[in-house]
Amino acid sequence: MKQATANTGTTPLLEMRNVVKTFPGARALDGVSFDLYPGEIHALVGENGAGKSTLIKILAGVYAEYEGELLVEGGRRRFLSPHDARDAGVAVVFQELSLVPGLTVGENIFLGREPSRLGVVEWTKLHAEAEKLLRELGLAIDPHTLTGTLGTGQQQMVEIAKALSHRGRILILDEPTGALTGAEAESLFTILTGLARQGTGIIYVSHRLDEVFRLSNRITVLRDGQDLGTSATSELNEQQVIAKMVGREVSQLFPARHRTSGDHPSAPKAGAPPSQFANTG
Repeated sequence: MKQATANTGTTPLLEMRNVVKTFPGARALDGVSFDLYPGEIHALVGENGAGKSTLIKILAGVYAEYEGELLVEGGRRRFLSPHDARDAGVAVVFQELSLVPGLTVGENIFLGREPSRLGVVEWTKLHAEAEKLLRELGLAIDPHTLTGTLGTGQQQMVEIAKALSHRGRILILDEPTGALTGAEAESLFTILTGLARQGTGIIYVSHRLDEVFRLSNRITVLRDGQDLGTSATSELNEQQVIAKMVGREVSQLFPARHRTSGDHPSAPKAGAPPSQFANTG
């Protein structure tokens, strides 16, 4: 799969400058800077508690009180609510689904924004627009289907369609493949690379480093509320990213040891990190 190419000669879609967010007894973000360009998939990685969720919630308008600057296409902004963030073109898909099971897929996608005429909802138009959006994303889901009858993976795709229905230029995905099958994940990757080619900027938050290296143009690592810098994905490998995330070299996490007579011959080689280390949260 060909990666999107960030156009770093243009104005960033999004910038965070020296952002500090403090909670009682804890500093969740400590001078974090981050940017996102049109057509870029920018991965944000870090261990649990590194500050990723706090950063996302600032961008989503959930947290309005913080120090530092937030710019959208060069203009200073401060989102006071999720509505402000959506109006600025920021769409966020959280791990926790926000769909209403008893509504149809189309109703969920346009919930609170139903097309109407003279105060009457135009249901035919609503479902037609939802079908068009789903088709654009390559999703074979009937917009008249009750959302609660769908599997978790399909509901995740509907959540993404709902976010994209706002036609924003900034899409943030928080651990998007956690509930997806392999085929659904492949469909998602195709959708994301297509969106990036159209100029959408995507922030991809994941513990799954194989996905991060497959999709992203750049990687920013957070640890203990601080950003440890941003690098082109092509300049890093998984061991380097893991070392930044945990603050130690991988060889220190899994030191080599001499094989003894009690070692099982089929045991993993000493000194090699388990393959799931980089792929789980």
